[in-house]
Amino acid sequence: MTALAEIMTWLDDLLEPGAFKDFGPNGLQVPGREQVVTVVTGVSAHVELLERAIAEDADLLLVHHGLIWDFQSRRLHRRQARRLRLALEAELNLVMYHLPLDAHPEVGNNALLAGALGADAHEAWGRSRGRPLGRMATFAEPVPIAELLARVTRVTDREPLAFTDGPAAVRRLAIMSGGSATEFSSAIEAGADAFLTGEPAEHVMADAAEAGVHFIAAGHHATERFGARRVGELLAERFGVRHTFIDVPNPV
Repeated sequence: MTALAEIMTWLDDLLEPGAFKDFGPNGLQVPGREQVVTVVTGVSAHVELLERAIAEDADLLLVHHGLIWDFQSRRLHRRQARRLRLALEAELNLVMYHLPLDAHPEVGNNALLAGALGADAHEAWGRSRGRPLGRMATFAEPVPIAELLARVTRVTDREPLAFTDGPAAVRRLAIMSGGSATEFSSAIEAGADAFLTGEPAEHVMADAAEAGVHFIAAGHHATERFGARRVGELLAERFGVRHTFIDVPNPV
């Protein structure tokens, strides 16, 4: 059993949310029990994940996509109210880290993707909201594009949408998880051989063909499962809490 305050201090020290200009409040969004025994991690705080976390008797649910966003109306709609009610009635602490869980050089979605794909190194790259959000991964030995796509499929558990107009083998892979198709131009300008993100956009097929750079979309949800799960594992190692990652599959 660990005090919630101790866990939150450790999380904030690790992920440094104050360094980012995010789209919603990072950290504790809904307070619950003051002592934590069980932690559940997942991608998005919707009803199914909340109910499954409660079924695990979770004291804390850590997600990448929380309940509160700057772009939403300040009036709760019924879906938000139901989600909030579930957390409050169960005294479930709901914790969100959004951009910090994309950008972190060790436990971020993009860094973990780079490592899982076999990159030999990766460095900060891409659009900045306080800090660069993506990673530019490099392979010491260029990876044939067919092999890279096979690795993406294995790592994300889904076959990606790919426009394979780039070189036969990839040395530099720009990675920005989630909904980041608009960063394809930045990847091209940075000299990437391929760009990996979650969601596509209408313009990327032509951009890939004209620039001679591969575009790979492996799913918003699928590319953002890594950070929250890894942080949950670290919480279990450091504090001895029980940790479960719950994946609610989403084809988007």
